[in-house]
Amino acid sequence: MKAKEIQELINFLSESGLEEVNIETDNFKVSIKRSAEQQVIAAAAPAPVAAAPAPVTAPAPAPQAAPAPAPAADSGSAPAADANLVEIKSPMIGTFYRSANPESPAFVEVGSSVKAGDTVCIIEAMKLFNEIESEVSGKIVKVLVDNAQPVEYDQPLFLVDPS
Repeated sequence: MKAKEIQELINFLSESGLEEVNIETDNFKVSIKRSAEQQVIAAAAPAPVAAAPAPVTAPAPAPQAAPAPAPAADSGSAPAADANLVEIKSPMIGTFYRSANPESPAFVEVGSSVKAGDTVCIIEAMKLFNEIESEVSGKIVKVLVDNAQPVEYDQPLFLVDPS
């Protein structure tokens, strides 16, 4: 892994809101954790790995994917009722999955009760599967994204009735 690739991982971590990224292959292992200062910890197995500088002064902008088409959702069905609903939004760009694997049931369904900290979905980004947790307690009213669809940063994924 080259220093530029490690720098891109650091930039991804800082923009995604994740606290830690671990990548391991036959040739190397990289662990990047976010703290008050960003740190890079790289350990090589058979092949040497170039270390990147720990402090990042000006991160390069990450490449942005083309905007995904708006999901086919009935946003105008009940505008007055949606006023008290809270959105759970995507913290990153990636692919949305409702369950841990195709054989597993969805983390949440319409009508499911969730507490703050409950996993509601997974977003895959750069071959990493990130569990997305609810920030609010309440009842899932609507799932706004279809399974295995691309999502953008800050895109609403679920509507929750906090009452």
